[in-house]
Parts: sequence; C-alpha cells; structure tokens
Amino acid sequence: MRQSIHPAYGPVVFRDRAANYAFLTRSTMTSEKTVEWEDGNTYQVVDVEISNVSHPFYTGTARVLDTAGRVERFERRYGKTG
Repeated sequence: MRQSIHPAYGPVVFRDRAANYAFLTRSTMTSEKTVEWEDGNTYQVVDVEISNVSHPFYTGTARVLDTAGRVERFERRYGKTG
C-alpha cells in the first residue's frame, strides 16, 4: 500500500442512541466526541440511529402484512372470477 493516502484505522465506539447500546470496533470513522470504555481507555464515539439491536429485521418486530385479508377484501368487492 502507498503511504499517507489511506485514512487512519483504529478503535472506535459506535453507540446506538435508540437502544442505549454501544460496541467497540475498528473503523476509519472519526468523531470529536469521546467516551470512556469499559477497559478504562478513552475512544472516539460515533452515534448511529440504528444498529442490529434496534433494527426491526434483527429484533423480529417487523410488521407482517395481512395479505390474505387484502385478497379476501378484493374478492368481496369485485367478486371471484373463474
């Protein structure tokens, strides 16, 4: 790799404000804010709106559409064909 063209890669805390959840990982993202982590070190913190803890796909709280009810309502309104 060529030197001095890549961003710095280091430890960063990502914090999901909606779920009050944070995790430490490595990233090229930077932030002015810092937080003291469980190990006693201070890391940059990046606030995110959604993570695997609060996303409906991962939590299983996604809404399922009632497709059977829609079909029945359509058939009642316009009649069954065939």
